[in-house]
Amino acid sequence: MKKFIAAAALTLALVGLPAAAEATTVPASLHPDVEYALDAVPGGVVIDEYHVVWPELGMELSAVPSFARAVGTCATGTFCAYSRADRGGTKLSWTTCTTVTPTGLSSVGSIANARSSGSVQARTSSGAVLATASAGTSTNVYGTVSTIRCSS
Repeated sequence: MKKFIAAAALTLALVGLPAAAEATTVPASLHPDVEYALDAVPGGVVIDEYHVVWPELGMELSAVPSFARAVGTCATGTFCAYSRADRGGTKLSWTTCTTVTPTGLSSVGSIANARSSGSVQARTSSGAVLATASAGTSTNVYGTVSTIRCSS
C-alpha cells in the first residue's frame, strides 16, 4: 500500500493538479495514508484528516475512509447543496466542516452529507434550521437558505 501511495503521489505530481486552499489547523488524528504521504513527500499542507495538498507541486492526496459512502452525486467525504429538490440541479460541494454561504446557488432545494459522521443543516438568516442531513443522507429544503452549517 505504501508503494502504491508513493507511486500515486508521483503520478499526481507529474499530471499537475490545481492547488487547493491551505488549512489553518492540523487535525489531532490523520488517516494513516495521509501520514505516510506527508512523510514520503515533504512540504504537504493538511486540509483535513483525509486530505493533503502540495501547492508547490500542484499535487493533492485524498484518503477517503472506507466506511463512508457517496450520497447520489455527492461524493464520499463531502457535503453538498443542490439548487433543486432531490439532489437535482446545480451542485455546490465542500469537504471542510464549516459554515458555508451558498451564494453560488440561486436557491437551495436540497442538501446531502456524504460523510461518515456529523450532520449538515440548512439555516435561515435568523439561524432557524430548515433541514438537517445526518451522515450518509440527503434531504429537501423548504425556505430561503442563508447558510449551511456542519456539526461534527
